[in-house]
Amino acid sequence: YADALSVSEAELSWLRRRGASANDILIVQSNIANLYAELGRNEHALQLKRDVYCGRLRHNSEEHPDTLMAANNYATILVCQGHCGLAWSLLRKTIPIARRVLGESCDVT
Repeated sequence: YADALSVSEAELSWLRRRGASANDILIVQSNIANLYAELGRNEHALQLKRDVYCGRLRHNSEEHPDTLMAANNYATILVCQGHCGLAWSLLRKTIPIARRVLGESCDVT
């Protein structure tokens, strides 16, 4: 995972230099957060997942499927790191939105 992290961080730097879209940058940041988690760099992973969620809120609506997925990913890492109260607070807000937008039959809801 360390090699993949190095490559992903270089990709992120390159995307920023060339003025890539917020969406492209957020995708790579989310992937980097996953790699941090795999490498046991949990605080970095948590911070980056939060940043991705906040970025999705800024660039999309709270009803956008990408924002809802980012909220789910952020809540998951919060639970994994023992921040269940924060995760519950986030999910209490986003699950009704996800149900309305994605429908009851969606795996996320």
